[in-house]
Amino acid sequence: MHRLKWLGVAMLGVAAMALAADNTPPEGFTALFNGKDLTGWKGLVGNPKSRAAMKPEALAEAEKKATEAALQHWKVADGVIEYDGKNNSLCTEKKYANFELYVDWKIHKGGDSGIYLRGTPQVQIWDNPVGSGGLFNNQKNPSKPLVFADNPPGEWNTFYIKMVGDKVTVKLNGKLVVDNVTMENYWERDKPIYPCEQIELQHHGSNLWFKNIYIKELPAEEEKK
Repeated sequence: MHRLKWLGVAMLGVAAMALAADNTPPEGFTALFNGKDLTGWKGLVGNPKSRAAMKPEALAEAEKKATEAALQHWKVADGVIEYDGKNNSLCTEKKYANFELYVDWKIHKGGDSGIYLRGTPQVQIWDNPVGSGGLFNNQKNPSKPLVFADNPPGEWNTFYIKMVGDKVTVKLNGKLVVDNVTMENYWERDKPIYPCEQIELQHHGSNLWFKNIYIKELPAEEEKK
Protein backbone atom coordinates (compact mmCIF):
# COMPACT_ATOMS: atom_id res chain seq x y z
CA MET A 1 0.00 0.00 0.00
CA HIS A 2 2.82 2.39 0.92
CA ARG A 3 4.54 1.71 -2.41
CA LEU A 4 1.32 2.32 -4.35
CA LYS A 5 0.84 5.61 -2.51
CA TRP A 6 4.41 6.67 -3.38
CA LEU A 7 3.86 5.77 -7.04
CA GLY A 8 0.69 7.81 -7.05
CA VAL A 9 2.52 10.87 -5.71
CA ALA A 10 5.30 10.42 -8.27
CA MET A 11 2.80 10.19 -11.11
CA LEU A 12 1.07 13.35 -9.93
CA GLY A 13 4.43 15.11 -9.93
CA VAL A 14 5.15 14.04 -13.51
CA ALA A 15 1.67 15.14 -14.56
CA ALA A 16 2.18 18.53 -12.93
CA MET A 17 5.45 19.03 -14.83
CA ALA A 18 3.78 18.07 -18.09
CA LEU A 19 1.05 20.65 -17.48
CA ALA A 20 3.51 23.44 -16.59
CA ALA A 21 3.66 26.24 -19.15
CA ASP A 22 6.76 26.40 -21.32
CA ASN A 23 9.46 28.84 -20.25
CA THR A 24 8.08 29.01 -16.71
CA PRO A 25 10.93 28.07 -14.35
CA PRO A 26 10.50 25.52 -11.56
CA GLU A 27 10.91 26.69 -7.98
CA GLY A 28 14.43 27.88 -7.25
CA PHE A 29 15.35 28.37 -10.90
CA THR A 30 15.50 31.43 -13.15
CA ALA A 31 14.45 31.43 -16.81
CA LEU A 32 17.30 32.39 -19.12
CA PHE A 33 14.79 32.61 -21.99
CA ASN A 34 11.54 34.49 -21.35
CA GLY A 35 9.62 32.85 -24.20
CA LYS A 36 9.04 36.16 -25.99
CA ASP A 37 12.36 37.64 -27.12
CA LEU A 38 16.11 37.28 -26.70
CA THR A 39 16.54 39.65 -23.79
CA GLY A 40 19.61 38.55 -21.82
CA TRP A 41 21.35 37.02 -24.83
CA LYS A 42 24.10 38.28 -27.13
CA GLY A 43 26.19 37.31 -30.14
CA LEU A 44 29.51 35.53 -29.81
CA VAL A 45 32.86 37.27 -29.83
CA GLY A 46 35.95 35.07 -29.74
CA ASN A 47 36.51 32.83 -26.74
CA PRO A 48 37.33 33.35 -23.04
CA LYS A 49 41.04 33.73 -23.70
CA SER A 50 40.70 36.19 -26.58
CA ARG A 51 37.96 38.20 -24.86
CA ALA A 52 40.10 38.57 -21.73
CA ALA A 53 42.83 40.11 -23.89
CA MET A 54 40.51 42.78 -25.32
CA LYS A 55 40.03 46.24 -23.86
CA PRO A 56 36.53 46.67 -22.37
CA GLU A 57 35.52 49.30 -24.93
CA ALA A 58 36.63 47.15 -27.85
CA LEU A 59 34.87 44.09 -26.45
CA ALA A 60 31.64 46.01 -25.91
CA GLU A 61 31.70 47.32 -29.49
CA ALA A 62 32.46 43.89 -30.92
CA GLU A 63 29.65 42.29 -28.89
CA LYS A 64 27.22 44.97 -30.06
CA LYS A 65 27.99 44.15 -33.71
CA ALA A 66 27.91 40.39 -33.06
CA THR A 67 24.52 40.69 -31.36
CA GLU A 68 23.05 42.73 -34.20
CA ALA A 69 24.18 40.02 -36.62
CA ALA A 70 22.98 37.18 -34.39
CA LEU A 71 19.47 38.60 -34.08
CA GLN A 72 19.06 38.25 -37.83
CA HIS A 73 19.35 34.48 -37.49
CA TRP A 74 18.30 33.59 -33.94
CA LYS A 75 14.56 34.27 -33.66
CA VAL A 76 11.70 33.55 -31.27
CA ALA A 77 8.51 31.95 -32.56
CA ASP A 78 5.70 30.47 -30.47
CA GLY A 79 7.82 30.38 -27.31
CA VAL A 80 10.79 28.68 -29.00
CA ILE A 81 14.25 29.96 -29.94
CA GLU A 82 14.81 29.07 -33.59
CA TYR A 83 18.14 29.25 -35.41
CA ASP A 84 18.66 29.06 -39.17
CA GLY A 85 22.24 27.79 -38.94
CA LYS A 86 23.75 30.79 -40.74
CA ASN A 87 25.47 32.95 -38.12
CA ASN A 88 27.22 32.05 -34.86
CA SER A 89 26.59 30.88 -31.31
CA LEU A 90 24.11 32.62 -29.01
CA CYS A 91 25.47 33.52 -25.56
CA THR A 92 24.16 34.61 -22.20
CA GLU A 93 24.98 38.19 -21.29
CA LYS A 94 25.69 37.07 -17.75
CA LYS A 95 28.58 34.85 -16.67
CA TYR A 96 28.04 31.81 -14.43
CA ALA A 97 30.23 29.81 -12.06
CA ASN A 98 28.52 26.84 -10.35
CA PHE A 99 25.00 26.01 -11.46
CA GLU A 100 22.26 23.60 -12.33
CA LEU A 101 20.81 24.04 -15.81
CA TYR A 102 17.82 22.69 -17.71
CA VAL A 103 17.64 23.00 -21.50
CA ASP A 104 15.08 21.59 -23.92
CA TRP A 105 16.47 21.18 -27.44
CA LYS A 106 15.54 19.77 -30.82
CA ILE A 107 17.51 19.14 -34.00
CA HIS A 108 16.75 17.85 -37.48
CA LYS A 109 18.20 14.68 -38.99
CA GLY A 110 21.97 15.06 -39.16
CA GLY A 111 21.87 18.07 -36.85
CA ASP A 112 24.84 19.14 -34.73
CA SER A 113 25.13 21.60 -31.82
CA GLY A 114 26.07 21.72 -28.15
CA ILE A 115 25.94 23.65 -24.90
CA TYR A 116 29.10 25.55 -24.00
CA LEU A 117 29.70 25.71 -20.24
CA ARG A 118 31.72 28.69 -19.02
CA GLY A 119 32.42 29.59 -22.64
CA THR A 120 33.96 26.20 -23.28
CA PRO A 121 32.93 23.39 -25.65
CA GLN A 122 30.83 21.43 -24.89
CA VAL A 123 27.98 19.21 -23.85
CA GLN A 124 27.38 17.55 -27.21
CA ILE A 125 24.12 17.67 -29.18
CA TRP A 126 23.99 15.69 -32.41
CA ASP A 127 22.27 13.05 -34.49
CA ASN A 128 24.85 10.31 -34.06
CA PRO A 129 24.89 6.68 -32.84
CA VAL A 130 27.19 7.70 -29.94
CA GLY A 131 24.41 9.83 -28.48
CA SER A 132 24.25 13.34 -27.07
CA GLY A 133 25.32 14.68 -23.69
CA GLY A 134 29.00 13.75 -23.65
CA LEU A 135 31.81 16.25 -23.00
CA PHE A 136 32.92 16.06 -26.60
CA ASN A 137 36.20 18.01 -26.37
CA ASN A 138 37.69 16.13 -23.43
CA GLN A 139 41.00 14.39 -24.19
CA LYS A 140 42.17 13.01 -20.83
CA ASN A 141 38.78 12.53 -19.15
CA PRO A 142 35.70 10.69 -20.51
CA SER A 143 34.15 12.37 -23.55
CA LYS A 144 31.36 9.97 -24.56
CA PRO A 145 27.95 9.54 -22.89
CA LEU A 146 27.42 6.51 -20.66
CA VAL A 147 24.27 5.52 -22.55
CA PHE A 148 22.37 6.55 -25.66
CA ALA A 149 19.37 8.56 -24.46
CA ASP A 150 18.39 10.74 -27.43
CA ASN A 151 14.89 11.03 -28.78
CA PRO A 152 14.64 10.83 -32.59
CA PRO A 153 15.51 13.94 -34.63
CA GLY A 154 12.56 16.30 -34.75
CA GLU A 155 11.50 15.47 -31.18
CA TRP A 156 12.26 17.46 -28.04
CA ASN A 157 15.01 16.39 -25.63
CA THR A 158 15.77 17.65 -22.12
CA PHE A 159 19.20 18.21 -20.60
CA TYR A 160 19.82 18.52 -16.89
CA ILE A 161 23.37 19.81 -16.39
CA LYS A 162 25.13 20.39 -13.09
CA MET A 163 28.51 22.10 -12.98
CA VAL A 164 30.46 22.54 -9.76
CA GLY A 165 34.12 23.49 -9.96
CA ASP A 166 35.44 21.61 -12.97
CA LYS A 167 33.04 18.67 -12.54
CA VAL A 168 30.03 18.16 -14.80
CA THR A 169 27.04 15.83 -14.50
CA VAL A 170 24.53 15.48 -17.33
CA LYS A 171 21.19 13.74 -17.57
CA LEU A 172 19.49 13.43 -20.95
CA ASN A 173 15.78 12.69 -20.92
CA GLY A 174 16.14 11.52 -17.32
CA LYS A 175 19.05 9.14 -17.98
CA LEU A 176 22.52 9.71 -16.52
CA VAL A 177 24.97 10.21 -19.40
CA VAL A 178 27.86 12.05 -17.67
CA ASP A 179 28.66 11.33 -14.03
CA ASN A 180 30.75 14.02 -12.29
CA VAL A 181 33.40 14.21 -15.01
CA THR A 182 36.15 16.84 -15.18
CA MET A 183 35.54 19.27 -18.04
CA GLU A 184 38.81 20.25 -19.67
CA ASN A 185 39.82 23.70 -20.88
CA TYR A 186 39.63 23.45 -24.68
CA TRP A 187 41.12 26.90 -25.22
CA GLU A 188 44.11 26.49 -22.89
CA ARG A 189 44.79 22.79 -22.40
CA ASP A 190 47.42 23.39 -19.73
CA LYS A 191 44.98 25.24 -17.46
CA PRO A 192 41.81 24.25 -15.59
CA ILE A 193 38.48 25.42 -16.93
CA TYR A 194 37.60 29.06 -16.28
CA PRO A 195 35.88 29.65 -12.93
CA CYS A 196 33.14 31.88 -14.35
CA GLU A 197 32.04 32.49 -17.94
CA GLN A 198 29.03 32.65 -20.26
CA ILE A 199 26.78 29.80 -21.38
CA GLU A 200 26.40 29.35 -25.14
CA LEU A 201 24.05 27.62 -27.58
CA GLN A 202 26.49 26.34 -30.16
CA HIS A 203 26.37 27.17 -33.84
CA HIS A 204 27.48 24.27 -36.01
CA GLY A 205 25.64 25.06 -39.23
CA SER A 206 22.38 23.29 -38.28
CA ASN A 207 18.84 24.47 -37.77
CA LEU A 208 18.19 24.42 -34.02
CA TRP A 209 15.34 24.84 -31.54
CA PHE A 210 15.58 25.61 -27.81
CA LYS A 211 13.13 26.35 -25.01
CA ASN A 212 12.68 25.92 -21.24
CA ILE A 213 16.18 27.13 -20.37
CA TYR A 214 16.38 27.40 -16.58
CA ILE A 215 19.33 28.00 -14.27
CA LYS A 216 19.97 27.87 -10.54
CA GLU A 217 23.25 29.33 -9.36
CA LEU A 218 25.02 27.32 -6.68
CA PRO A 219 27.23 28.70 -3.89
CA ALA A 220 30.98 28.21 -3.92
CA GLU A 221 30.61 25.94 -0.88
CA GLU A 222 29.22 23.27 -3.22
CA GLU A 223 32.77 22.64 -4.45
CA LYS A 224 33.77 21.34 -1.02
CA LYS A 225 31.08 18.64 -0.92
